[in-house]
Amino acid sequence: MGNMKVAALSVSAIVLVAIVATVAVTISNLDSEPAKTQFSSSQKNIKDFCNPTDYQETCESTLSAAAGNSTDPKELVNLAFQITIDQIKEAFNHSTVLSEAAKNPRTSDALENCRELLDYAIDDLRSSIDQLEGFSLIKLDKFLDDLKVWISASITYQETCLDGFENTTTNAAESMRKALNSSAEMTSNILAIVINLDNTLDSLNLGISRKLLAEEYPSWVSLGKRRLLQLSPAELKPNVTVAQDGTGDVKTINDALLRVPKKSNHTFVIYIKEGVYKEKVQVNRSLTNVIMVGDGTNKTKITGSLNYIDGTATFKTATVAVIGDGFIGKDLWIENSAGAAKHQAVALRVQSDKSVFYNVRIDGYQDTLYVHTKRQFYRDCNISGTIDFIFGDGAAVLQNCLILARKPMDNQQNIVTAQGRKDRRQATAIVLHNCTISADPAFFPFREKLPTFLGRPWKEFSRTFVLQSQLDDLIDPKGWLPWFENFGLNTCFYTELDNRGPGANTSQRVKWKGVKTIGYAHAQKFTVEHFIQGNTWLPKSGVPYIPGLLPMTEAGRIH
Repeated sequence: MGNMKVAALSVSAIVLVAIVATVAVTISNLDSEPAKTQFSSSQKNIKDFCNPTDYQETCESTLSAAAGNSTDPKELVNLAFQITIDQIKEAFNHSTVLSEAAKNPRTSDALENCRELLDYAIDDLRSSIDQLEGFSLIKLDKFLDDLKVWISASITYQETCLDGFENTTTNAAESMRKALNSSAEMTSNILAIVINLDNTLDSLNLGISRKLLAEEYPSWVSLGKRRLLQLSPAELKPNVTVAQDGTGDVKTINDALLRVPKKSNHTFVIYIKEGVYKEKVQVNRSLTNVIMVGDGTNKTKITGSLNYIDGTATFKTATVAVIGDGFIGKDLWIENSAGAAKHQAVALRVQSDKSVFYNVRIDGYQDTLYVHTKRQFYRDCNISGTIDFIFGDGAAVLQNCLILARKPMDNQQNIVTAQGRKDRRQATAIVLHNCTISADPAFFPFREKLPTFLGRPWKEFSRTFVLQSQLDDLIDPKGWLPWFENFGLNTCFYTELDNRGPGANTSQRVKWKGVKTIGYAHAQKFTVEHFIQGNTWLPKSGVPYIPGLLPMTEAGRIH
């Protein structure tokens, strides 16, 4: 190994304590000159550690102040994460002080939501630290994918906190922005260093094969449970059955959630019998590996009507919010019935990493599906709405889904997606693969008068892929819509590949710098297999999925 490559590893060591040692030992064993693996004082220099980041001054000044004369990578890694967590805690405490002084109800709600969101941000950074121990080099590649997702989520939570102050009339928004400025920069820096380490390992070419990285099934996943989604409710043998008519164990979904063990590695199956459940449902962060199965998309309905116009912040309008990791939903109908005139009204908000929604109907108008953070997979789902009705900053793949534009208000237009990527390195995007975008029957006669666009850039680095999908004639020839003036038009990443139907003609698409033309090799990076690492976790659920792009024949696409 050359000194340059070892130095690159040294730069990235700030993020990984145990892994740095593993990499160093492995390289030492591979190299005939072990002396080259020693970290020199210059390699340990904080300036070198901070070199890959966008906010080098923040990185250098905060680490230098805390580290003193120490250049020990293990100490620096702990400091980098701990400083970021401490700064988020300060912002958390700042929100409490502001909340006590706030008189405006919307401002008070925004501050309350900030405390919840910042708690999520801290938790994801802590999870990153906790998971550093015990990873061998052979699994390092997979672990870095996880780390990028978690740190990306931490960035999003801080941004969502600030989003909550839109249209408030106090100085709280600016005050919170200042309080979060340093932590936002440090979180961005950590992500930059992780990605630099990932790139360094690729350049070292140590012979690690991604094919070796598939997760082994945990001991609790029997052969039968690997096909959970292929079983009927009776065959599933649910842990708890919900039935309004009293024929189950409980009458409400929330009562069922009270029975779920916390932080469990075992699946917990909730069977929700046919009925209309008027509940606000939240699967909390501590409720992991929950499966909710209904009687079908026209039979088991969970409905609510919370909305922005009537005073609820967008983040809290969700009829169903899923936060606990490993969630699976099947054969359900989730609705926000507030209507077009009530503006933001979320039906489903998802923060659950490695979550699956299979044959789920999700209905609303503006902001129907909030793919908030982390890895999410939607298969054979029906999603309806008007403005930005699939939005958020998760790593979300929607496959074989029917996406229906509904009739908006007469002064509105439909936008299918509004992706919220704030940092250019975040491992997030909305990917529509082999979907159909069409007009709801009630909207069909108005589709030429009220245009429908594929997306608009909610945040500066908004990223959306429309791949191998059917685009009906409701899609405006321009394809994409600005958010506000020129915001994000040069920095977004919007692309279409191998689509079909009358709306798929790209000859009149907008000519922004951010609207890209890509090939199959690039698009493959944003498929289920590569973008959300689906081959490592989807098989055990039993959900059908297409790992990569579909093949083509002269007669058309093979399904």
